[in-house]
Amino acid sequence: MSAPPDVPAIVSRAFDVSRRSGYVSFCRNETGRLLAALAATRGGTLAEFGTGCGVGTAWLRSGVRAGATILTAELDPKLAKGAAEIFKDDNQVEVVAANWSTLHDKGPFSLLFLDAREPADSGADQVFDLVEDGGIVVLDDFVPCESWPPISGGRVDVFREQWLLDERFTAAEVMVAPDASVLIATKR
Repeated sequence: MSAPPDVPAIVSRAFDVSRRSGYVSFCRNETGRLLAALAATRGGTLAEFGTGCGVGTAWLRSGVRAGATILTAELDPKLAKGAAEIFKDDNQVEVVAANWSTLHDKGPFSLLFLDAREPADSGADQVFDLVEDGGIVVLDDFVPCESWPPISGGRVDVFREQWLLDERFTAAEVMVAPDASVLIATKR
């Protein structure tokens, strides 16, 4: 196997911020490359809820079209401040220290990237009105599952099942690595 391509400079800067802050949980490169590819298909406003140190945002930024913007919200003010430093001279990215629910008036979004580790905040009912018709929702941090219904931790993964069965979206689970998958849902 050949070596993977280098990460974009903006992503490298985000990794540096993440390491300096001691933050080890960030967007995987495989997921990041998918985000960059999806961002390249979108106009308008893209959003991320759960910025962390800005690695996912950096991947989105590496693919976003000219004229499109990215709004990203992080609840932890220290993490938001670190992420904002990465994009301080970038007029296409806005980092806010806020709960994502305060951003309802900023949508609808053409792409919405969410962390699936917080299912109470990222169910289809909670985000449906935040995404424009034809908009894409990306949820990461899943362990691939080959069974139906999907099983996680020895139990039915109701969260994943609800997203895959919600008739308001066309959804698919996509493996990005042998041990990681994402859900991609397009609003009908």
